[in-house]
Amino acid sequence: MSIARNPVLWAIIAFALVVVGTSALYTVPESKQGIVLRFGKPERIVNAYKPNELFGMGGAGLNLKVPFIENVIFIDKRVLDLDMEAQTVLSTDQLRLVVDAFARYRITDPLRMLQTVGTEANATDALKRILTSRLRNELGKQRFDALLSPERSQMMEDIQTSVNRQAKQYGAEIVDVRIKRADLPSGTPLKSAFQRMRSARQQEALTIRAQGQKQAQLVRAEADAEAARTYAESFNKDPEFYAFYRAMQAYRTTFTNSNSSIVMSSDNEFLREFEGNRSNR
Repeated sequence: MSIARNPVLWAIIAFALVVVGTSALYTVPESKQGIVLRFGKPERIVNAYKPNELFGMGGAGLNLKVPFIENVIFIDKRVLDLDMEAQTVLSTDQLRLVVDAFARYRITDPLRMLQTVGTEANATDALKRILTSRLRNELGKQRFDALLSPERSQMMEDIQTSVNRQAKQYGAEIVDVRIKRADLPSGTPLKSAFQRMRSARQQEALTIRAQGQKQAQLVRAEADAEAARTYAESFNKDPEFYAFYRAMQAYRTTFTNSNSSIVMSSDNEFLREFEGNRSNR
């Protein structure tokens, strides 16, 4: 029987070709980086992460490999979340803080990650240990009120920069670090801390108020001195006008209240200006 007339043989050949073809083709998703291993050793990286690379230009899609000799493992290319468990930190003002933080990272060098920790899960655990240690050390240098102020953003940037130096050895990059919550433990410590904060703010308010009153007194004294100098200069230039002006001010102050009654003799010194006006008429 000839080979051309043997359908079983043709079926075996067709099946072998399908198996070989299937083994030679693989698909790399756009969100993954593919590391091609030949006999267990890294040969090349497909769709590797590159900063500012346009979507769809990294080599994702259908690719070829040597059947039965090469195999492919996939590493995530996206930004991943690193959610840490809440931890207790002692601040410089001796307050125990419950800090809940998270970070975001991506694998930028999958080959280095593979060679150092082996898997994404191991890389996540390593980054979590580094970030936890760095957060505890940095937050332990801060006061509690600093964690509630705008200065916290700068502190987070410093932590991110510091952690990134260690993350590079695992082929990773920390994209962002944030504190979700930084509170005192519930119960007596929280109430005591609030009372201390309230007392500190009240003392600060008293200090500011005292400084304001002192400044107001200085300004008022300077204004009174300036007014006295102005009056003195006016008196020296025209004593009669100054006497008339002061008399008018005295009349305004005395007769402002229409319900007041004042009985004086016609030759009283206080009414001298009225006497002068009447004599002129």
